[in-house]
Amino acid sequence: MEPVSDQFMEFHPIHGTNVRLDPSQTKATRVESFANGVCFSKHPLKPGEIFLIEIEDKELGWCGHLRVGLTSRDPRDLDVVPEYSIPDLTDIGDSWIFAITRNHNKVIEDPGAEVQEAGEGGQEGGHRLGRGEGEGGAGGEGDRGESNSKPKTFFTDTHLYIDSVRIPRDKLVGRSRPGRFSHILDDLYKTNTLPPTARRSRIGVLFVPKGRDLADMHIIINGEDMGASAKGIPAVRPLYAVVDVFAATKCVQIVQVEYGFSSLQTLCRKVIQKHIVHRMAIDWLELPEALKHYCKYE
Repeated sequence: MEPVSDQFMEFHPIHGTNVRLDPSQTKATRVESFANGVCFSKHPLKPGEIFLIEIEDKELGWCGHLRVGLTSRDPRDLDVVPEYSIPDLTDIGDSWIFAITRNHNKVIEDPGAEVQEAGEGGQEGGHRLGRGEGEGGAGGEGDRGESNSKPKTFFTDTHLYIDSVRIPRDKLVGRSRPGRFSHILDDLYKTNTLPPTARRSRIGVLFVPKGRDLADMHIIINGEDMGASAKGIPAVRPLYAVVDVFAATKCVQIVQVEYGFSSLQTLCRKVIQKHIVHRMAIDWLELPEALKHYCKYE
């Protein structure tokens, strides 16, 4: 199943008091302090539709990082936007939110163990499986080692498959800013080797239908599915994406994902990138400058 989406992804006009949106409503910046940075998607997500953001800027001196997840609470019905997504929003209920941490939120499921109910991730239906590091930002060394036990491989598939959901991988992986070592950094993004909260990392959230009126929530980090972070989420009510621009994360930008048939511009870019060693080599090609720019930066 490939999601059918005709909506332009934007942030909801209702957000934390320290957030400022750009005129396009696609970039959220926390202008002061470290909290009150909770944002929502403008529209509920459709099944299998990813809400993808890129970390644009960070701020030194704060402990903690970006948080993402889902909520079935309509932002318009909130008396006030909570100061923190965790625990304030999750304590209200019907919200499943996770801190993006150094162990990449990779879910290691134990079929023999009883799934514990979500503590910070979800109440009233839905179970939290992702483990994440402590709120102080210091991840457990054991968790980090376990999550890195499998060798990293380059992504070669054109789509990411999660059960029956099929998502174009084209926009899912972060890309470095052009520079002397950008080809090395690009490879690190592709293999998801860099810290997930590094600048230019791309992090997405979506839900996958599971049976009657239930769904699993998945977090995607640089094109890699972290597994079902929360299971058995009630999907009878609309589910909004939640992005908490918290602490060391200063600014995030929505990345639009193109479903269905690719545009001619996208197809041209894919063919060009397939036949070059690195995207900066595009400068040497005899192409219109607008097309060169699109191939290098998008």
